[in-house]
Amino acid sequence: SYNPWDFVRGEVELWRYGGNPSLGQPHTFSWPSPWAWVDVSQLQAVAPLHPVTVQCQEAQVVVTVHRDLFGTGRLVKAADLTLGLAACLPTVWSAAKPTLTFTSGLHECGSTLRVTPDTLIYSTSLNYNPVPIGNPVIIRTSPAVVPIECHYPRRDNVSSNGVKPTWAPFHSTLSSEEKLSFSLRLMNNDWNTERDSTVFQLGEVLHFQAGVNTKNHAPLRLFVDNCVATPTPERSSSPQYTFIDFSGCLVDGQQDDATSTFISPRPRQDVLQFAVDAFKFAGDSSNLVYITCHLKVSLADQAPDPLNKACSFNKASNLWAPVEGTWDVCSCCEMKSCGLARNSRRLHDPYQWQGGRARRELSSQPDSLVKEADVVVGPLFIHSWQDHPVRRMPLQG
Repeated sequence: SYNPWDFVRGEVELWRYGGNPSLGQPHTFSWPSPWAWVDVSQLQAVAPLHPVTVQCQEAQVVVTVHRDLFGTGRLVKAADLTLGLAACLPTVWSAAKPTLTFTSGLHECGSTLRVTPDTLIYSTSLNYNPVPIGNPVIIRTSPAVVPIECHYPRRDNVSSNGVKPTWAPFHSTLSSEEKLSFSLRLMNNDWNTERDSTVFQLGEVLHFQAGVNTKNHAPLRLFVDNCVATPTPERSSSPQYTFIDFSGCLVDGQQDDATSTFISPRPRQDVLQFAVDAFKFAGDSSNLVYITCHLKVSLADQAPDPLNKACSFNKASNLWAPVEGTWDVCSCCEMKSCGLARNSRRLHDPYQWQGGRARRELSSQPDSLVKEADVVVGPLFIHSWQDHPVRRMPLQG
């Protein structure tokens, strides 16, 4: 896979027919030759591995598409890609290959012709229309359109300059975070530093790090009891999507379009990391998501059990696997019933708030081994590829 953020968003590429189209270098033409204009701004793709290459031939256009269309490492389905208004299907593709090819006559697949004093311009588009799968409340992919033009000179020569980007992405930063005994932070992909932006695109992965301040306590092991996503800060708001449930089962990992998982091994007993594929609520134009997680701890020397565990679903084996402990602690995830937390204490009962922190000493008694708290992260701004329409720049001739 390649990093989609290395590419200048909104860039419009100019491709010359002939030579190696995979190089995708903008070119100035000093002799009559057909050439292609491809707008990949909705894809956030990155050079030198361009997701869409075009050859404008004498009577047809050949479009080669890399199935890692958005540069996330996840291949799109060939059935979700079509060409032109007539929705023509790929002419060459294989499930074993990362690319597929469309070959169409210049007047086929619903293409249109525009005539200028110097050029014949045939216009079509590559269309990505994913079929929704998984949970109907959320979406992880969104449609995209790649406009394509083949330009054929009518006179002795034609020249063109590359079109500059027309927009830049909106960025937001988390200005402050209240430092409680329990914390939930967004991390960068390397897990080494905290992410300073809450803006994501569908296809990215959210990296969460839950932690607890173990100062003045016996060694503790942290667990994420449950996590729910909502469009507002209120946990009870609707719609909502629970992606960790049943006392530590990362149920989102069972979705067909997700790879969500707890990270194993832990960096420390008082820290738990988990990765969740980005999603947003279907039909919600605000694109805002708030995450509320219920965190709790047990003594570090206490063996994990069905109420204190961190379990991920392994699709390869079709089994639940714990970050630590024996496999049987995850068996209740499959049954979707892991009992009630017998010894839990709500935050407002045993805690005293001091200077923005909640403090309570753990006693050595078995009924006092659990501390817990709700921690909220957000708002996260999750946008689709088409959320930032690109204003088309005129070609210079």
